[in-house]
Amino acid sequence: MQLYRAHVLVCAGTGCTSSNSLKIMDEMEALLASNGLDSEVKIVKTGCFGLCAEGPIVVVYPEGAMYTRVEVSDVKEIVEEHLLKGRIVKRLLAGEKESEDISKSLEGVDFFNRQMRIALRNCGRINPEDINEYIAFDGYKALENVLTEMTPEAVIDEMKKSGLRGRGGGGFPTGMKWDFAAKQTADQKYVCCNADEGDPGAFMDRSVLEGDPHSVIEAMSIAGFAIGATQGYIYVRAEYPIAVKRLQLAIDQAIEYGILGDNVLGTGHKFNLEIRLGAGAFVCGEETALMTSIEGHRGEPRPRPPFPAVKGLWGKPTILNNVETYANVPVIILKGAEWFSGIGTEKSKGTKVFALGGKINNTGLVEVPMGTTLREVVYDIGGGIPKGKKFKAAQTGGPSGGCIPASHLDTPIDYDSLIALGSMMGSGGLIVMDEDNCMVDIAKFFLEFTVDESCGKCPPCRIGTKRMLEILERITEGKGAAGDIEMLELLAKNIKASALCGLGQTAPNPILSTLRYFRDEYEAHVFDKKCPAGVCKSMMKYTVDETKCKSCGICAKVCPMSCIKGEKKVPYVIDNSKCAKCGVCMEKCPFKAISKG
Repeated sequence: MQLYRAHVLVCAGTGCTSSNSLKIMDEMEALLASNGLDSEVKIVKTGCFGLCAEGPIVVVYPEGAMYTRVEVSDVKEIVEEHLLKGRIVKRLLAGEKESEDISKSLEGVDFFNRQMRIALRNCGRINPEDINEYIAFDGYKALENVLTEMTPEAVIDEMKKSGLRGRGGGGFPTGMKWDFAAKQTADQKYVCCNADEGDPGAFMDRSVLEGDPHSVIEAMSIAGFAIGATQGYIYVRAEYPIAVKRLQLAIDQAIEYGILGDNVLGTGHKFNLEIRLGAGAFVCGEETALMTSIEGHRGEPRPRPPFPAVKGLWGKPTILNNVETYANVPVIILKGAEWFSGIGTEKSKGTKVFALGGKINNTGLVEVPMGTTLREVVYDIGGGIPKGKKFKAAQTGGPSGGCIPASHLDTPIDYDSLIALGSMMGSGGLIVMDEDNCMVDIAKFFLEFTVDESCGKCPPCRIGTKRMLEILERITEGKGAAGDIEMLELLAKNIKASALCGLGQTAPNPILSTLRYFRDEYEAHVFDKKCPAGVCKSMMKYTVDETKCKSCGICAKVCPMSCIKGEKKVPYVIDNSKCAKCGVCMEKCPFKAISKG
């Protein structure tokens, strides 16, 4: 076994890969060889570190120096200064580059030291394409313990005691779901993993599969033992090519090592695993639609009951959990249910992974204990709002969730608190909005997505969401009328109560939550024909402040529509009937005399 004096970890997740991290690895490999360091320094391809806004990311150990926004041209300096001479390249370190008290390691970066990583424990830490690295970090030890020291009943009891709830949206107790399936008598049972992840802005499950695929394989095998299933399926969207590649490689390695197959670890336990690719239909995130798709049919939900634990895939007892839920299982087995249940709140145990995006400085992947406040996530971890703008709202749960206003920034993030606010945990998307966002437009954006993704099977979702979208389109175009807001509420409540599956039942959430907290914006659109945030173009007007205008004519010269007129020593005027609402005039005016509203 070769020993190295330094390890260079390079993020090879989707985000950093798209920013040339693989070319950075190639350049580093070539320079290490040319400097005679290839036998002393090892390059490790890892999954996502989480701080996606600062990628590509390179971390050098043993110092733990985290270099951000690394370019291929920076590699020579890292090799020659840090790896050859032992001098850290300060200008590339994570943190405020101009600060004297600069962070020298990722442990000193607020984004990381305020997190608690359980599901993401190995992401950015190991090479996901090497099963030996997973094993070196206690990988498959939980499976071995389960198969040699525990009964199926004991495994399920441990999951119940842990308080682990489904991380895919509904938050159903995992141990209870496994128990239902275990009690069924059948010649075949199945274990399924939902890795479809269709929420806009969500990339939690993708990152786990890219950075730690073996944790999901291990957990699914444990689940198979617990309920008496011998076959598993991972349903992952085809738009995740890196995740699919690494997942298949991990499955092949597990088979080679005797961890999957007809005699797992020589214990007689049988468990096989296959990947099924999804075509990107959001409705296939719903468990019965997902199973219908695995069976080879068009992904449409089925009425429940019977629930999948009784009659699921091909009519057999089936459990379905998402990637993040499974990622917690091996740790719970190794450290114990009591340890896990000691994290979080009374009814929401453990941690939760969020894909933090939108108007936030530190875009990326975060994992925090349940009960952490929204303020802590947005400001302490996320670094606050860019350009000093005011926080306006956060959308949790994607199209199925709702908007949480600034007045509830100190709300603890857990299942029950979010539902009480008219939102939901969902799979973990967290989109931050600032004062420049129009909440009516936000509701329309999410509803457009839902309408487009509806499978069309039930009328409430197929027709009702379309009618709501038509009303929102009228309102944002300045054509709203008295009664539109009330009709929106009525439709939303009826759809929520009558749609067949979770997609339709939660589709009205963005509308109901924005009406609850930002009704004044709806009323301004309908009655004043004005968008307070200046987002809805049909109601947008550009005006010239006569006291600031110097009649320089720059605005008229850059206007693509030639709708700005004026004379020397006379303030210019904008003809909004011809204006394209491009904003170039406001951007170019050197005296800040033009505003929109």
